[in-house]
Amino acid sequence: ELASMGAAEFTAQTYFHSLAWFIDRGEFREQVEMQVRAVEELIGHRPRAAENTEFIYNNDVACFLHSMGFSTVVTEGVDWVLGWRSPNYVYKAWGCDARVLVRNYRLSDDVGFRFGARWWDQWPLTADKYAAWLEATPGDLVFIAVDYETFGEHHWPESGIHEFLRWLPREVAKRPRLRFATVSEAASRHPPRDVYDVPPWATISWADERDLSAWLGNELQRNAFALLSWLYPYAKALGGEVLRLWRELSTSDHLYYQATKMGPAGEVHSYFSPYGSAYKAHDVYTAALYALVLHIRERWSAEAAERVVFNDERCFYGGGVKICSLKDLRAVDAGFKERHRRDLLRWLTDVFLLTPAEAERALSIR
Repeated sequence: ELASMGAAEFTAQTYFHSLAWFIDRGEFREQVEMQVRAVEELIGHRPRAAENTEFIYNNDVACFLHSMGFSTVVTEGVDWVLGWRSPNYVYKAWGCDARVLVRNYRLSDDVGFRFGARWWDQWPLTADKYAAWLEATPGDLVFIAVDYETFGEHHWPESGIHEFLRWLPREVAKRPRLRFATVSEAASRHPPRDVYDVPPWATISWADERDLSAWLGNELQRNAFALLSWLYPYAKALGGEVLRLWRELSTSDHLYYQATKMGPAGEVHSYFSPYGSAYKAHDVYTAALYALVLHIRERWSAEAAERVVFNDERCFYGGGVKICSLKDLRAVDAGFKERHRRDLLRWLTDVFLLTPAEAERALSIR
């Protein structure tokens, strides 16, 4: 109904709300395309704007999404990236023509976090007060982004959040300087004022310290993520139910629950987690991953091994040759295979999960 009114835009992101970007770019593309198809089927509109999970962003993310046909990418307005600049303008991605909208986190968090905070010197936040703040904010636009759960879960109905939401459009309509716009409308209505440059080694998000530490900040999280990443080529080769299970386990929440932070950030992690501690979350998650390992081993076959392509340290390196698949192996000359026979056989059994007989066959096939 909202889509038919032209009053809302549905943006694309990873279908499983995952960290697929850091595992495999092809998988990232597939998950975004799954989300696009779901929006098209349910809403009848194809998304023109996109985000990565949890506003995770760098220059490569922006340009990859732009190469997929998205004209606008949305992310966090991070102070150290903006410097002296304001989040209230359209920016351009570094390295491509994608337009970038960055969240005004201060005005967003006034609603998302501080709305019901009685200690806040601006409590209670009323619709007319907030609209006045928006009107007084300099710039071309104000990008407000909050969790959908803000309206009824993070802030219960008794807090007045629904009344705030009910009256805000009326208060905005009273102010000639303000009008609502969808992401794509806002991005196309104003020219980019500068480049939003976030190199891959300084990737940002909208969580905690505006980096990746909400999901990959401690050894529990990094070890769990390493196992998830290690399983991907096998799950992809098997496809079907195994791949679906892997994708369910790729959801970023599983790693978020394993954070061991203290202070306000730690309180937020604890609020969302269904577990009593990060260690319990880690135990449950890794148990699920090891169950998936058994699931993969039970269904593995020489045919599945033919479909595996590695892009990490599991490739075979020797004599200036790099082999990442059985197809690569067949392209190698017989002399190389003979010289490295013992190592190749062990590689085929350890990495491709072949039996000794299957490994011998794979090594002899040209």
